[in-house]
Amino acid sequence: MTDIRIALVTGGNRGLGRAAVAALAADGLDVVLTYRRHEDEAAEVVAQVEALGRRAVALRLDTADLADVEGFAARLVDALRGTWSRTTFDVLVNNAGHAVPTPLGGTTADDLQRLFDVHVRGVFLLTQALAPLLADGGRVVNVSSGLARFVQPGDHSAYGAMKAAVEALTRYWAVELGGRGVTVNVVAPGPVATDFGGGAVRDAAGLRDALGAQAALGRVGEAADIGPVVAAVASPALGWVTGQRIEASGGTRL
Repeated sequence: MTDIRIALVTGGNRGLGRAAVAALAADGLDVVLTYRRHEDEAAEVVAQVEALGRRAVALRLDTADLADVEGFAARLVDALRGTWSRTTFDVLVNNAGHAVPTPLGGTTADDLQRLFDVHVRGVFLLTQALAPLLADGGRVVNVSSGLARFVQPGDHSAYGAMKAAVEALTRYWAVELGGRGVTVNVVAPGPVATDFGGGAVRDAAGLRDALGAQAALGRVGEAADIGPVVAAVASPALGWVTGQRIEASGGTRL
């Protein structure tokens, strides 16, 4: 059995996913990262991981595309065999996501479907497909949002509801996979200054200051604040922690 641990991070080419890849690699893991678009960004992340002395592979995956999800396990096995001479991996980070405003009275069925396809159906079916490849004693880290707990202006009701569903799945999966020694936890970031949702938290100084004032630590988060949290939850040291929600929000709305 190899001592190398391998993590798979969906949406690992930018934002929180990219920060998670960097933190996992810094902790000594090799990484498979997925991207939907921006192959150039994925290549940059691979190069950054390799600069840390680790190995990385980038695979395209659209978690909203059923055929893509259903065929991904086979493509992952090919990558694992070709790069690591393995057919299993150790850490699954379900990070890929997007946001659209969903005001009551101004939201279409297509808006809801798009959110559901990525954040609930995609997370469920991908985890289901990859669970047989996850090594016993492995880790599943689902990425949720502080918006599943606290309510912010900005028409995020459906997004918050989808993330609440992910948190419920986390608890159920912790029980279902616990017999294999696999832990399943959820990391819920608060407001973070990335390009997510159009980059509003990153780019609008007034919004950033207002949200930061709600945090005990007095600022919004950066991607570099969240990546190490994901890596910590994925580490062997947290093997007795499962079915838990870890909010990384700087103490927002305590």
